[in-house]
Amino acid sequence: MTAAELRDLAIDIAHEAGELAQRRRAEGVSIAASKSTLADIVTEADREVEALIRARLNAERPGDGFLGEETGGGEGSTGITWVVDPIDGTVNYASGIPLYAVSIAVVEGGSDPDRWTALAGVVRSPVLGETFSAARDEGAHLNGARLRIAEPGPAGALLATGFGYDPRTHAGDLAMVGRVMPIARDLRRGGSAATDLAYVAAGRLDGYFERGLSPWDFAAGSLLVQEAGGVFLRPETAGVVRRLSLAGSADLVGELRKRALAEG
Repeated sequence: MTAAELRDLAIDIAHEAGELAQRRRAEGVSIAASKSTLADIVTEADREVEALIRARLNAERPGDGFLGEETGGGEGSTGITWVVDPIDGTVNYASGIPLYAVSIAVVEGGSDPDRWTALAGVVRSPVLGETFSAARDEGAHLNGARLRIAEPGPAGALLATGFGYDPRTHAGDLAMVGRVMPIARDLRRGGSAATDLAYVAAGRLDGYFERGLSPWDFAAGSLLVQEAGGVFLRPETAGVVRRLSLAGSADLVGELRKRALAEG
């Protein structure tokens, strides 16, 4: 399959997965467990949606690898791995806030983000009916319309960020926000990293910065940003705990990197 064909398959699966997530939300959400902290929840719908995606992929591409937020996965025999967040923004989802997304990426080269090459990515926002998609060297699109990142205006950059679930990390995250705010027009905190990255690709946000993302949080969104003419960067070495992720235009990412990593 070409990258475009993999993207189209991901779009089809993401639509089906999003419809299931919406149905389960309308029926009422059951909290299945907490993960890293009490605030880091997983719903029964997360697990069911990921199971649907895995079943579709097992039928369509049985030799491919899989890396999912809820069920993990393993390497396949084709060199292709699907990186999946079934419901990115679970706290929003459980709370009835419509800002959540199904994120599906296709990569080659294994499940390590420092080694893989992203081939295709889809972020589906089911409540809003928006499908952000990209295939390598084919551009990024929203419901078929070509996307292009924005450049910050003279008033500063409209930025998005997020915070970890562990309260012990909040002071450091807030200090980083303080260092970045002098170049910001305003700041958004939506609660879905995949959606934030899609919005950077669409030019709705100028840039994004956050510590501690997992591979399934950014696998699809990072390709959207890159195919829309932007930069996605994880500037620290692999051994850094809660590694920094940055997205936006090249100039803005350079400035965000300098400020976010500044000491004091």
